[in-house]
Amino acid sequence: MNDKLDIQTHVDKLSTEMRRGLTVLVVMSQLNEPEYAYSLLKKLEEKGFEISQDALYPLMRKLDEQGYLNSDWKVDESRPRRYYQLSSLGEAVYNALKAEWKEQFEQVIHIIYQENEK
Repeated sequence: MNDKLDIQTHVDKLSTEMRRGLTVLVVMSQLNEPEYAYSLLKKLEEKGFEISQDALYPLMRKLDEQGYLNSDWKVDESRPRRYYQLSSLGEAVYNALKAEWKEQFEQVIHIIYQENEK
């Protein structure tokens, strides 16, 4: 029995869950300027945050439908592309989420590192 393999399988599954919870925040953080979904996908990959097209495209549509993004079709390129950018509501929500994430992150660091060192 390979315990390391079993542990890594569990870590991979749980790590995916943690990343899933942060995806909205990460995506919103990159939409200060207009981006089309595929360029955003590549941008995030370059920064080490991989997300599949199957996850990103529905998320972009959902954020747009909720009013967090402004979207605009541009047809002046070789093919039409839909560009997304944070709306004023999206900016406000993103800033609030970012502050919430910072607070939660600091609480987690305190709980798992500082309290366990006693």
